[in-house]
Amino acid sequence: MEEARKRYAVVTGSNQGIGFGTVKQLASNGVMTVLTALDEKMGIEAVEELKKCGLSNLVVYHQLDVTDPTSIASLADFVKTQFGKLDILINNAGVSGTIVNPEAFRAAVAAAGMAKDGEGVNWSELMTQTYELAEVCVETNYYGTKKMTKALLPLLQISDSPRVVSLTSSMGTLQHIPNEWAKGMLSDAENLTEERVEEVLSEFLKDFKEDMLETKGWPPTPSAYTLSKAAINAYTRIVAKNYMNLCINSVDPGFVKTDLTCNAGILTIDEGAKSVVRLAMAPNGSPSGLYFYVQEVSPF
Repeated sequence: MEEARKRYAVVTGSNQGIGFGTVKQLASNGVMTVLTALDEKMGIEAVEELKKCGLSNLVVYHQLDVTDPTSIASLADFVKTQFGKLDILINNAGVSGTIVNPEAFRAAVAAAGMAKDGEGVNWSELMTQTYELAEVCVETNYYGTKKMTKALLPLLQISDSPRVVSLTSSMGTLQHIPNEWAKGMLSDAENLTEERVEEVLSEFLKDFKEDMLETKGWPPTPSAYTLSKAAINAYTRIVAKNYMNLCINSVDPGFVKTDLTCNAGILTIDEGAKSVVRLAMAPNGSPSGLYFYVQEVSPF
C-alpha cells in the first residue's frame, strides 16, 4: 500500500538555484525526485551535495536538455521504467536571453532598492541582447516547457494528484507587453491556443531579426525573456483548460539570489523554492490555470 502512495517528481534545470532548492524541499517531503542538468558532472555533484543532507535515497540524477527531443524522450522513458507514473513536473530550466555585466547589474539593483522583479531599473543599460540569444531563450523557456509537459503528460495522467508548476516572471505579465496585437492574442483566454501563442513568438523573432523591436512596440530588454515568460503563462492556461484533472500553475518565486539575478536578489534559494513546492504539494481540488506572484494569485 505504501508503495502505491509514493510520489515522484521531475525538476528541470535543477543542479543549482531555485531548481536545486526545489529538489531539496520535495525530497525532504518524502517525494522521490529526479534532479536534471545539462551537464552530467554538475548534476552528479548536486546529487552528492543533497546526499550530505541525508536525502540520498530520494534523489536521482538524469541528464536533460529541454531543447533536445531525444534527451526529453530519454528522460520520459527513464521515469516510465523506474516509477511507472509521475506526480509532479517542475518546469524550471530557463535562460535570460541576454549578456549581463554582473557588477553593473548588482549596483543598479541596489540603487533601485527593488521590492519586485526589476522595478525601477533600466535593464537596457545593463544587458545586451542579440537575435541568436533571443532564439535560444524562446526555444529553452517556452518550447522547452511545452515539450517537457507534453512528453510527461501521459505519465502525469496516471497519477491521482498530478501537478505541473512552471516558473515564470512578473516581467512576463501582459502589462509589460506594449504591442497591442500580441497583448490581445495572449490575453484572450477563451480563444487561447498553442498556435496563437506561437504566432506571437514567431512574429516577435521576425521583428527582432529585422531590428524592428522598438518600431513594432515589443518589450524593451530583456525582450525574449519577457515574451517567453508571457508565453509560458498562456500555455499554463491552455493546458489547464484541456486537462481538467491536472493542476497546473505558473509562479514567479520572487526576486531570488541566483545566477540569473547575478545573486542580487532579496530572497534566498530556499525561500524562492518554497513558493514552487507549495504549488507542487497542493491538495486535490486546488485551483489550476493561474499565475502566482510568490504565494498570491496575480493577474496575467
